[in-house]
Parts: sequence; C-alpha cells; structure tokens
Amino acid sequence: MRFLMLVISDPELDSTEAPVLTIEDWVRETAESGVNLDGDRLEPPSRAKTVRRRGGQLHVTDGPFAETREVIGGFDILECDDMDHAIRVAARHPMATHGTIELRALWPLDL
Repeated sequence: MRFLMLVISDPELDSTEAPVLTIEDWVRETAESGVNLDGDRLEPPSRAKTVRRRGGQLHVTDGPFAETREVIGGFDILECDDMDHAIRVAARHPMATHGTIELRALWPLDL
C-alpha cells in the first residue's frame, strides 16, 4: 500500500522530547529499506499560490487558502504493508516529536 505522509510543523509547539532519529538518518533508513519512494521539503506558504476556478473564472491568489499556524513542511510517499507499518515508519520521523505527521492511504483512480 502506498501512503502520503505529510510532515507538519507547528511553531507554537514546545517539545523537549528528543527525536528517535535525525531527519537525515530517517531519510537514509527509509530509502535504503525501500519504504520511502519519494519525498522532499516544501517552500514556505508565503511562496505558495492557491488556484480556484469558480463560475468559469480562474482565481490565483498568493499564499495558502486557509489561515493556520501549522504548516505542511514536507511530504513523503511510503510503500508499506498496511497502516500499522506506515505508523511505525512515521513514528521514527523527528517531526513526530516536534510537529505532526499525517498519514493518508493513496486512493488510486480506476481509469
């Protein structure tokens, strides 16, 4: 099963718990095991564009659509046996202690 792992930072979170691994070690570990298929950091929301089409009109605005203090800082595509396996992988990421990790199973289109 493939999963999208969103890495979310929260600047107001004050965690003193030490992460299990550094980000570099987590990336190396998951890449070498074949679990991490792809991933990267994201530029800050201030550089984002929001795209909407309403009533035949294209609307492009600067920044994120929603106002929030939490920011998606990166993503990974994981290949795991099941959600429990994906949770074990995500739990080792440093942002599990210093932010939030969101996991979503990919839902392929049947074309």
